[in-house]
Amino acid sequence: MVAGMNHLHLKDLLNDSWSDPVFRREGSEMFLVGLTGGIASGKTAVAFMFRDLGCVIIDADNIARQVVHRGQPALRRIVQRFGHEVLAEDGELDRSKLGQIVFSNPTKRRELEAITHPAVRREMVKLILGFLFRGYRYVILDVPLLFENEKLKSIVKRSIVVYCDPETQLQRLMHRDGFSAEEAECRLAAQIPLEEKRLLADHVIENSGGRDVTFRQVRHLHAQLEASWEHVPLRIILLILPGILGSLCFWLISWTFF
Repeated sequence: MVAGMNHLHLKDLLNDSWSDPVFRREGSEMFLVGLTGGIASGKTAVAFMFRDLGCVIIDADNIARQVVHRGQPALRRIVQRFGHEVLAEDGELDRSKLGQIVFSNPTKRRELEAITHPAVRREMVKLILGFLFRGYRYVILDVPLLFENEKLKSIVKRSIVVYCDPETQLQRLMHRDGFSAEEAECRLAAQIPLEEKRLLADHVIENSGGRDVTFRQVRHLHAQLEASWEHVPLRIILLILPGILGSLCFWLISWTFF
C-alpha cells in the first residue's frame, strides 16, 4: 500500500456504527484493546507475537484491503467515481494510481472515504461481535491511528503503544523502505511522535532492542490481560440478553395470536 493509503482508509473510520448499545454500554469497551505505534516502530511484529500467544487480532489495514478487492461493491463504486484508470491489469485496485489522485486532494479523499469507511466498519463490527460471542476475554484492534480517532479511542478499554527510540525508528524506516534520511524524516514528521503516543498509552512495549526482549514484554502483558476480570460485566449482559429477547418474542406471539 502506498504511503498515506493506510491512513486514508483508517482515519475517521468509525462513526455511527459504534453507537450500537453493544459497544456503548458501560463496561463493554473493556473487551477491546487498541494496538498502535508509529511507522517502523515494530507494531506488526508485536501483533504477530500476540497472535502466536493465541490472541485475536483485528487488523484494520487488512480489512481496508479486503473490502476493495476485485468483485467487492466498494471497488465497483470506486471505479464509478474515479474511473477505470485506478484498476490494475488483473482488475484489482491499483493503490498507487488511486493514491496519486486523492492524496493531495481533500475533496476526493473524502469521497473515497465515504465509499470505503462504511464497508470497513461493517466488517470490523461483524468480527468483533463474532469473537465476543465466542467467549474471548479481549480482542486487539490493530490500528495505526488509534490516538488520532476519538471515536475509536472511546471503544477501547486499554491502549498499547509499540515504542522505539527516534534514531532506531529512523534507521529502520530507511532500511525497510529504501528512503533517504530526508525522505524518512518527512514521513515521520507527518505522524504524532512516539514520545507523545507513549504518554497517552495504558501500556508501552519497548521495541528498541532485540526480539527476545520485546517478546518477554508481550508475554507479560498478555498474561495481565488474560487474568483481568474486566470482561465480566459485558459477558453477563450477553448471557441474559437472549433470555430477555426470547421472553419478549414469546409475549409478542402470545399477544398477537391469543
